[in-house]
Order: sequence, then structure tokens, then C-alpha cells
Amino acid sequence: MLSDGLQNDRTLRDITVFSGSAHPEFAEEMCDILGIELAPRRTTRFSNDCLQVQLRANCRQRDVFIVQPLVPPVQENLVELCLMLDAARGASAAHITAVIPHYAYARSDKKDAPRISIAGRLVADMIATAGATRVVTMALHAPQVHGFFSIPVDHLNAVHELAVHFKQTDLTDTVVVSPDLGNAKVAAQLARKLGLPVAAGSKRRLADDRVVIDTIVGDVVGKNVIIFDDEVANAGTIVELLARLRDRDVRRISLACTHALLTGKAIQRLKGETGIDEIVITNTVPLAPEKRLPNLVTRSVAPLFAEAVRRISSGQSVSSLFSDEPTYG
Repeated sequence: MLSDGLQNDRTLRDITVFSGSAHPEFAEEMCDILGIELAPRRTTRFSNDCLQVQLRANCRQRDVFIVQPLVPPVQENLVELCLMLDAARGASAAHITAVIPHYAYARSDKKDAPRISIAGRLVADMIATAGATRVVTMALHAPQVHGFFSIPVDHLNAVHELAVHFKQTDLTDTVVVSPDLGNAKVAAQLARKLGLPVAAGSKRRLADDRVVIDTIVGDVVGKNVIIFDDEVANAGTIVELLARLRDRDVRRISLACTHALLTGKAIQRLKGETGIDEIVITNTVPLAPEKRLPNLVTRSVAPLFAEAVRRISSGQSVSSLFSDEPTYG
């Protein structure tokens, strides 16, 4: 019987990792951790604006992993991902896993207006139809989106990595605050890891970039706070929450999020907010130089994704990477 090390080595020799155009640095970091080369691909554009993708490494009877977060330009990156999945299937890959660190369409998870598409489910169907046999993603905006996929989904979270950062700081008299009740469960996970209480805002969304937070559930008066959200897009929610927290005379303020999209007026808004000690994010989303604020701290979750890839290839449990409960296979 092979030792675990030799077994894992042989397993990794049977996988091929490709990256789309969205975030090749993330895929390269994953491959460096796994000790394998990132396989080349070529994306070209025809004169009629159609994309063509060529996978330039052998896929036959191999475990193929295609890394592509759905970040702006989202539609362009989604089409490229689907083309890569289809190319891998046509090349007789044994298994095809779409590694999607950020799944943008998770926000479209319900029919909350007449005659609209539930795009989160539609895009999940597209990814499966294109050829994916498995998906690895992180911090879906709405947990029910996990169930939109007809193929297995490994849904990771960044709570442990963010907790490692905050454990290095002074947490005296600190409360973890969720901007809304929907995210409170995940915020409570971070609070448990840090041994802290949790509070949450009562939020109403008026438009894509306009929200109202009526009150805060939980004791934050005179406390230090860690605001924790799954993503920050235009930062409208954060600005509103900060106003409500300052009404309660909070002291030191830190902001943590998994997906730092920082779109629209986000950078302008965050620059205008004084008193934020640090903004702690992960690298699920590529960050342009103009978005690198001086108080920004980035924690890499590429090691977590790399370990998920290794475990998928070797048939080991992935759920134990993000669960506090014991696993049984």
C-alpha cells in the first residue's frame, strides 16, 4: 500500500490546472502551493467580438481544474469560463472542476420583482451544461445558491483566515458586527473563533447602492467593533452602518470582508471615512493598484483552495476545511 505522501504525489501528477483571464495570479499561487505548473491556455477574439479559448495542455483522463472568479467584466469572464469547461470536456477530461473564488451571480437568488430572471440559478445551470462536474467556491452571498447547482459544490469560507489575523490584535472589549441579519450567522462564526459577542444591523435595501439601517441588534455602545461582511461592492452599506455605530459612540473600528469588489464609489466613500483602523480582505478578487488603500490588509485564501484541490483529487473530505464539526468521510 502506498504511503500518503507517495499517493498524494501520484494524485497531483494526474491533475491539470488552467486559469482564465480574470485572476491568473490566484491560480499561480495555488499551483505554487501544490508544486505543479499552471497549464497554458490561449484566449483570442474574432473580428465579430466572439471569444475562442484553446487549452494548451493534455486533458485526456485527467482531473482538470479551471480557476476563474466571476469579477468585472463579469459577462466576459463567465463566457471564457464556459468555453474553457467545454474545451476540457471535448478533450476527454476525466473530471472537470470549476474553481470560482467569487460567484457574482449569487446576489440574484430570488424573484423579488415581476418578470426577472433568477440569474444565480441560470448561471449555475450554464456552468454545469458547459461541462463542469464539480464547483469549488467561497462565501456565496446567499446560502441557498449552493442548492442551485445540479453538481457537487464545495462551499468554502474565509472565517478561519480572517480570525488568524484578528487573533494577533488586541480584542479587549470588541464586538463582531454584521451589517444585516442575513449575514449574522457567518459573523457569529467569526465571533466564536475570536471568543467575542456578535451584533447585527437591521437593514433595508432601497436600491443597488442605497440602504437604510434602522437599528443595531446587540450591545455596541462604547465598544471596539469588527464589521464583517461577505463582500463590499460600492460600500453603501458600510457607510450607513458606520453612521449608526458612531451614533453609539463606538471606539476602534476594523472592517473585514471576503470579496473586496470595491466598485463604483467604494474607494471614494472609504477614503472619506475617518477612523477605520484597517480593512482586512482576501484575494478572491483581483485588486487594481488604484484600489489599494493605505489601511488595506490582504489575507490569501489560495492555500485553502489549493488544499481543497488536493483533497478532491485524492478523494479526501473537503468539508473538514471549513467545518467546526467532526466529519465522517
